[in-house]
Amino acid sequence: MSGNVSDVKKYLLSGVSYAIPFVACGGIMIAAAIALVPMTPAGPDFSHAPFLKMILDIGTAAFSLLVPVLAGYIAFGIADRPGLVPGFVGGTVANQIGAGFLGGLVAGLLAGLVVYWIKKVKVPLYLRPIMPILVIPVIASLAVGFVMYKVVGLPIKGAMTFLSRWLATIGTGNSIILALVLGAMIAFDMGGPVNKVAFFFGAAMIKEGNFAVMGACAAAICIPPIGLGLATVLGRRVWTSEERDAGYAGLAMGMIGITEGAIPFAAADPVRVIPTIMVGSGIGSVIAMLGGVGDHAPHGGPIVLPVVDHRLAYVAAIAAGSLFVALAINGLKKLAARRQA
Repeated sequence: MSGNVSDVKKYLLSGVSYAIPFVACGGIMIAAAIALVPMTPAGPDFSHAPFLKMILDIGTAAFSLLVPVLAGYIAFGIADRPGLVPGFVGGTVANQIGAGFLGGLVAGLLAGLVVYWIKKVKVPLYLRPIMPILVIPVIASLAVGFVMYKVVGLPIKGAMTFLSRWLATIGTGNSIILALVLGAMIAFDMGGPVNKVAFFFGAAMIKEGNFAVMGACAAAICIPPIGLGLATVLGRRVWTSEERDAGYAGLAMGMIGITEGAIPFAAADPVRVIPTIMVGSGIGSVIAMLGGVGDHAPHGGPIVLPVVDHRLAYVAAIAAGSLFVALAINGLKKLAARRQA
């Protein structure tokens, strides 16, 4: 392990390749359940659809494994099988503290590095058989769990409190800036803590009778997965077959407002993908705000069209942001390929 950028990308791709089936499986089941159930101003209503609720729960269970699997196999890419246990543990803790997929990336890289260095330690011959099955998993899991709980978790909690208060100070006085900030936050960690702060701020505004804030959030929510899915359709040559499969899943998930459909792409190439989707969601959010879009349900994506005010503006906002993401990310990938040639 040399620790250069290409090695880090290889480790991230290792985690992503194992995580994609969980995204596709869980996401498609969630998408199917939400798409088929009645949409009300309060959101999807499963009270009279027990079978669809069961599909939703199964999909949610599959999807909940995304971050642990991502972290576990990033650690596996660095340190082989001994990295799996601390990687899975770190990813699970990332879920518990609300660190999202970015926390999973940190946990996976940390677990892999800890195990890698433990394996460098010379131990007596009689201890070697139990090192990979007992000693390394326990020590590495304790180290990774401690860092995730005590080092990563506290700053995340403080940052979320700060962001919530900051959004409240912006209010709706400067609606364009508010929409831009909310759109970027929604896309930043795709269902993680920053995303949740923006989403719950929009949902809280519904109770205050202000539907425009949730309208801006609703447009932003679906742009990352739809934009990246569209990119794999428009630029098939720059994506692997596995990424194209993830793109189809992302399109389905975006249609029913699941931002997490973009996670496999962001985990594999965060430097290019995250800024691109932040700009795309910001564009969509601003267009929705300017178009007077109002969302009466605490949800997003095209599926909430029945409870949206100014539907044409809403569709235009999603289309503009998604097209920007697709064209921009394909352009960046082609530029990177030329530089490597």
